[in-house]
Amino acid sequence: MPFAIRDFQPKDFDTLWRMDQECFPPGIAYSRPELKAYVRHGQSFTLIAHDADDGKIAGFIVAHSAPTGHIITIDVLPAVRRSGVGSMLLRAAEDRLQAAGSKAVGLETAVDNISALSFYKRHGYNVMRTWPRYYSTGVDALVLKKILQPDSKKLPCSSTPAAKRGM
Repeated sequence: MPFAIRDFQPKDFDTLWRMDQECFPPGIAYSRPELKAYVRHGQSFTLIAHDADDGKIAGFIVAHSAPTGHIITIDVLPAVRRSGVGSMLLRAAEDRLQAAGSKAVGLETAVDNISALSFYKRHGYNVMRTWPRYYSTGVDALVLKKILQPDSKKLPCSSTPAAKRGM
């Protein structure tokens, strides 16, 4: 099934909160007030991935714009995981962050969330450090970061990073 990305609408909130409860365990999932505060924050944006045919929400991402942007959460329904929804959301958020002036983006994930760590590494994120007892359950978080590269089509050949030239 084809998916599309759109901006959050206030009527989406209850669906997003229920999805967050389904996607994350207690102590990591956000309370209603927490999620509402992140979604409403003036420097944040929320993108929705939905089924292009029936409009049903398949996932969402909340990000905060800053010189180093921040992914607050990315949630994808279990039934549509590994279908590209998470990648679509992450790329769309990174593009919007870059357009807003972010040079890099950071996020946190639980040290025991191996599938999330693998997902972020596939998308160019690197582990920067561990944040002890980050979650209310006492679980540590890994802090990850990705440098947002300018569109390679806009770079002159001499500006290609050495790693891309095979040096």
